[in-house]
Amino acid sequence: MAANNRRMSGKKGAQVGSGGQRRKGLEGRGPTPPAEMRKGHKKNRIANAKAKQAVRRPVARGRGGRSASELVVGRNPVVEALREGVPASTLYVQQFIDNDERVREALQLAGERGGINLMEAPRPELDRMTNGLNHQGLVLQVPPYEYAHPEDLTEAAHDGGEAPLIVALDGVTDPRNLGAVVRSVSAFGGHGVIVPERRSAGMTAGAWKTSAGTAARTPVARATNLTRTLEACKKAGITVVGLAADGEVELGDLEALGGPVVIVVGSEGKGLSRLVGETCDHRVRIPMPGGAESLNAGVAAGIVLYEAARRRS
Repeated sequence: MAANNRRMSGKKGAQVGSGGQRRKGLEGRGPTPPAEMRKGHKKNRIANAKAKQAVRRPVARGRGGRSASELVVGRNPVVEALREGVPASTLYVQQFIDNDERVREALQLAGERGGINLMEAPRPELDRMTNGLNHQGLVLQVPPYEYAHPEDLTEAAHDGGEAPLIVALDGVTDPRNLGAVVRSVSAFGGHGVIVPERRSAGMTAGAWKTSAGTAARTPVARATNLTRTLEACKKAGITVVGLAADGEVELGDLEALGGPVVIVVGSEGKGLSRLVGETCDHRVRIPMPGGAESLNAGVAAGIVLYEAARRRS
């Protein structure tokens, strides 16, 4: 029997119980990973060093302030963020990750964009970074957003020889609404968006995605106190218009939209806060013959911006 066993072990082909491992070993392993992801490669060492330096670097604050960095977690969210051009500093990839289509696309998009560090990390490290969220082996670090100062928006308008057209948000906490407003401001020739520093949506990855890339050219300013910022706008000769369901003026009758104006949009539920509402020069209502009680911030801002653009043209 021993001789027979030796003869059988010398046969070609898959052995009994091998599960066809030799055949599987001949299958393709997908495209070669970029140099930044190949352990031991010079570019991999450089990318890892840059990523660690970026994480440790303190966040500086300029005139308008900066937000905190943000992590986008999970294969689908990471790929979607990269597709939409959300700014990113580092793509973390889990060691020995299953190389499916989403992983390959994430690596390809990050490589094509340039400026994104690729860093391989063990799963426990990614678990720690994400506080145990289901990251699926992909984590994208979004750098702090550079907020403008409210005065920067009016100065940019004047430098271009145009009357300022600005939207201010009061109590809007959904980043998707902020992104939609940024997109409308860009579409209708506005000069930027003002958000309060507290109790307000910020320029997160979600806001960037909803803006469909327009956040790259439409500034968002952060105000320490929105009421005082609006009062400063009034002193500078800018009309402050607040949107309210019970506004005294109907949108079509508001002549002020043809000049320098700040359009203030409140939250869908509570509307304008009391102090902000009292600061406005006009409280304007959008006629809704269909009987809806309110519109979300993104839709309401788009309607008023269209009317302003129509009057200015």
